[in-house]
Amino acid sequence: MAQTGDVQYGKKGADTTMAGMGGSDLPNIPAEFSTTAFDRGIVGMARSSDPNSANSQFFIMFAPGDFLNGQYTVVGKVISGMEVVDQIKRGDGANGEVTDPDVMTKVTVQE
Repeated sequence: MAQTGDVQYGKKGADTTMAGMGGSDLPNIPAEFSTTAFDRGIVGMARSSDPNSANSQFFIMFAPGDFLNGQYTVVGKVISGMEVVDQIKRGDGANGEVTDPDVMTKVTVQE
């Protein structure tokens, strides 16, 4: 999966040592679990161990991730531009971190 959306610590050119740990000034989003499977192209809300802690971060699935089913909120599915998602640089650091991330051009997500 590719995870992004950390508006607090994930800004390019800033100190990103805490990237992936931040959120926004808006309230957290309560969990809304469904029976939708985390298949390729599914977009879900990232969160901490608290199911009601989703905020600004989200992830897009490169491949199926059945272990996420029923535990994370699905917010959409990529319906156009998956070839762009496939070009996202994959990291080999801790948890797949990427030190010099690419910028996506256009992906369409259906809610």
